[in-house]
Amino acid sequence: MTCVRLRQNGPRLAPMARRHAPLRRVCAEPHACPLPLRLEVLAHVPVLAGLTRGELAGVDRRMKSLAWGQGEALYRAGEPAEYLFVLAEGRVKVTQPTASGAEVVTDVLVPGDLFGSLTVHGEARYPESAVALTTVCALRIGPAAFRQVLTEHPAVALQVLDDVAVRLERSRTSTSRSASGTVTERVAATLLRLADRVGQRRTDGGTLLQLPLTRADLAGMTGSTPESVSRVMSRLVADGVVETGRRWTAVLDRDRLEELSGTRSAR
Repeated sequence: MTCVRLRQNGPRLAPMARRHAPLRRVCAEPHACPLPLRLEVLAHVPVLAGLTRGELAGVDRRMKSLAWGQGEALYRAGEPAEYLFVLAEGRVKVTQPTASGAEVVTDVLVPGDLFGSLTVHGEARYPESAVALTTVCALRIGPAAFRQVLTEHPAVALQVLDDVAVRLERSRTSTSRSASGTVTERVAATLLRLADRVGQRRTDGGTLLQLPLTRADLAGMTGSTPESVSRVMSRLVADGVVETGRRWTAVLDRDRLEELSGTRSAR
């Protein structure tokens, strides 16, 4: 079954922002994701940069197209790390369990992102969970098939090593930010990061985050509490810096948000 696109009903989206409209939640697992879409997605995966269309088709033949509904887990922390995934459509949140049993959101994934992990000696486990924020279509590859890709394309193996290094640095930076700065600074920095990753330009000049993120999710991403995040968000809304809806947030004043995050000097 193919995924059917719907026209997006977000607030004041510009025409270009409607190119990636959400999917109907009618995708079965597995499902037939069109080959042109799969190749387009693979072409945007950084570790596959430089491969020809024919080479990407060879990678695609080793991958399985699957779909998950909103709220369903692609995998859970602690499960055997058996697959790598490439997100084709939708949004996925990555969470890590805390000592208290709560789930802390560490990232939001967009189409073209490579995620997951592979068992090397039969003992590795996923260190985090990946949960669909919207209906999700992803391409999945197992360890044997991925080794074949690395053997056939040594340049991809080098890109994978670089990608691991970038992820480690990003994790250290995120941990450092969560341990310092005020709640306002951390919330502002998180909203800016989300705007850069998943933001869609609105006709009024704002940036739309079409994500069903809760205050608890933002609290997890900022190392704060839902109550503290709610107070900060209320102030940002009152000051006209952001606008919020039932399942979306919009950045209206990016300059002010940068000032609050400490990434630029206040005027």
